[in-house]
Amino acid sequence: MQHRRVIRLLIADDHELVRDGIRARLEDQANIEIVAEAADGFEAIDLAQECNPDLILLDINMPNQNGFETVEKMRK
Repeated sequence: MQHRRVIRLLIADDHELVRDGIRARLEDQANIEIVAEAADGFEAIDLAQECNPDLILLDINMPNQNGFETVEKMRK
């Protein structure tokens, strides 16, 4: 039997409906665990440090800090 690694995912989007839709599509996947959801770039950075996700699904157009700025700050 092959062991499948679970991917820890953080979803960042300023639209709650979009986050809900993404979660609904992915939460039944055995190899994906949604560890956090963020409504803006600042929250995404804080949650990424707190939850240590393997993957971040990040909206580019968010208020306060867009996705490009968020990625730049995460890389530092």
